[in-house]
Amino acid sequence: MTASDEAVRVQVPRLQVGDVVSVGGLSHGRLVALAAAGQPSADDPVGEALGRSLEEQHPGIPAAAVADEDIDRASTDRRYSLVRVRELSMPSGGSRDVMVMSGEFAAVLGDSTSSRASAALLRRNARRTVAREGRPFTVAAAPVSADGTVGEYRLQGFVGLHPVGPRYDHVDDPDESYVRVYLWSALLRWQHWLNVALILTLSVTGYLIMTPSLLPTAAVRVGEASGYTMGWVRNIHFAAAFTWLVLALARLVLAFLSSDRFLRWPTFWPLKSKADFRHLGQVVSHYALVRREAPLYLAHNPLQQLAYTALYVIALLQMASGFVLYSLYERTGGIWSVVGDIGFWGWGTPGIRLFHAVSMFVIWAFAIMHVYMALRADALERRGGISAMINGGVWLPRGSKPVDAPEVE
Repeated sequence: MTASDEAVRVQVPRLQVGDVVSVGGLSHGRLVALAAAGQPSADDPVGEALGRSLEEQHPGIPAAAVADEDIDRASTDRRYSLVRVRELSMPSGGSRDVMVMSGEFAAVLGDSTSSRASAALLRRNARRTVAREGRPFTVAAAPVSADGTVGEYRLQGFVGLHPVGPRYDHVDDPDESYVRVYLWSALLRWQHWLNVALILTLSVTGYLIMTPSLLPTAAVRVGEASGYTMGWVRNIHFAAAFTWLVLALARLVLAFLSSDRFLRWPTFWPLKSKADFRHLGQVVSHYALVRREAPLYLAHNPLQQLAYTALYVIALLQMASGFVLYSLYERTGGIWSVVGDIGFWGWGTPGIRLFHAVSMFVIWAFAIMHVYMALRADALERRGGISAMINGGVWLPRGSKPVDAPEVE
């Protein structure tokens, strides 16, 4: 190697693996292994980063041995490599030959197949990776039959490659039996705690409006009246209510636009197959102390998600009844007149007030149960569920196989 060659090599930026997004059912480690297949590790930042990540973060997954004749490298006309991996070990056992397509995001996405939901989710995460000055190194795979026929390429996901820096350091230790999995996005956590603050504010002020005798009686100081206490309580209640409405609308938008699959609308209804109903029964049996173990879910199990979806419905009805009551004081025409006319059909003011108050107690019953179950899960399962709503990460044993996520490796 000449001095000029050495200078060029040193100038190549060193990369490391950041976000790994899987949409084909592969664990993060197996997706990295496929991305690394056929990539040169010497003098190549992509191959070096993938190989280092596989060795350090996923030591239980071997790198694929690929012969030179099985590698068809990317070119200016085709922005991805095609690599035949022979006898690739499968997560379910056994092995088979597969063709791996890996390279530029748009090129791989265009020449492989996937569901619309998977492609949309991958695009949003890819935009986030690019915004963080990263490169989404994308992978698709196709089965190879015994006679050498290559099947359809199915999109598997991408590995985010970033310049080396502390922002993208891994937090899990390969020598430990537990792995920290980043689960809840910062946006979701902010929404969670803002909901807590708003529900607390609405509950306290709403209870005071419902029971005004708890407020101090009006008094008159020298030169100043102090009898507007209930007015301030109502104003705070109304301000929190409109803020809650904005938060609900933002959550609705994110259900269709978010890059986080745990924020998207399919999560609202977890019972999509017979297996989901079976898992629901197993979770109920576990909570009833009939079954020792329950199916492992990375995010919410079916019973939890059904409870959260029911809470969303109750909260929306609570919000609607509140705005119907608000229309009592805004009967000046326009939208509030329509809201009042529709809202009071068959209910009347006492019925709406009763429903609004009962909904508050239902929400608080859920909140108390939610806190209890979170503390119970942290004590028994040791996954760090409570701290996850602060830092976003949960802990799972290596080798865990969640129902809603790839194997933890």
